[in-house]
Amino acid sequence: MSASDLAAVAFQPTTIVDLIRYGASRFNAAGLTFGHSYDNAMDEATQLVLHALHLPHDLNPVYGAAKVTADEQARVLELFRRRIEERVPAAYLIGEAWFAGLSFKSDRRALVPRSPIAELILQGFQPWLGERFVQRALDLCTGSGCIAIAMAHYHPNWEVIGADIDDDALALAAENRERLQAHNVEFRRSDLFAGLDGEVFDLIVTNPPYVTHAETDALPREYSYEPDRGLRAGDDGLDFALKIMRDAPQHLSEDGLLICEVGEAERALAALLPEVPLAWVEFKVGQMGVFVIDRDALVAHHDRIRELADARG
Repeated sequence: MSASDLAAVAFQPTTIVDLIRYGASRFNAAGLTFGHSYDNAMDEATQLVLHALHLPHDLNPVYGAAKVTADEQARVLELFRRRIEERVPAAYLIGEAWFAGLSFKSDRRALVPRSPIAELILQGFQPWLGERFVQRALDLCTGSGCIAIAMAHYHPNWEVIGADIDDDALALAAENRERLQAHNVEFRRSDLFAGLDGEVFDLIVTNPPYVTHAETDALPREYSYEPDRGLRAGDDGLDFALKIMRDAPQHLSEDGLLICEVGEAERALAALLPEVPLAWVEFKVGQMGVFVIDRDALVAHHDRIRELADARG
């Protein structure tokens, strides 16, 4: 669709609902791929329209019949044009993504926040944490900082560390820390655990890269705007997860817990380590490749995990 095609829209008077419906229809017709915060055309169109009109993302539907001006309509249509022609994810177009009920700055320095771990955070990591006492928590491979900051926001008594190897991602995470005034978060540059020598945590949460080389190469254009190193994780998607499992016991307290997202690599991990008691989390929409394991189990199976991780180089 060309800019002139979009600009030719002449249904007057135009309302907020008209624009949302039009955008969703055009997105579906263009065959866009969703999955960066929103999973359908209607929700994406809604957020783009509300952003262009400087309205809150949770605007009461009663305002849907409000008319927009010609200038406002032009701003909306320009966002629609870019979404369709350039395939830029909506979060990057508006510079914002919502995660665990919080607004994060989102740009190409890090993946768009979208992990199902948000649901765990909102549930206080129950029932997995149980009665465990958490004083220090780690978000490994923090990216935009969304997991670390959300943990800190909902648990102001926790000391939270967010670690990442990428300086650009860490800069974005620091901006999000200030945006949300999460003063109990500290960000560190670290290649997995390499920069955390001697650090011990009661809870380690991680959403490392877990997309296979083949899958990364075949991803729709929308994903090309995200940093490749945040996605790519070897032939089976487990290059990082296995190393994290290998080294986590050195950084977990005696009763510590590891929560790790591996997405579609879940089946490969279960096949490699069938004897390891990985508890797969059931979310509201089903299982989504997030496992929970305690330190004792990691220690008990350390030799096999180390063998597999060391083979990755």
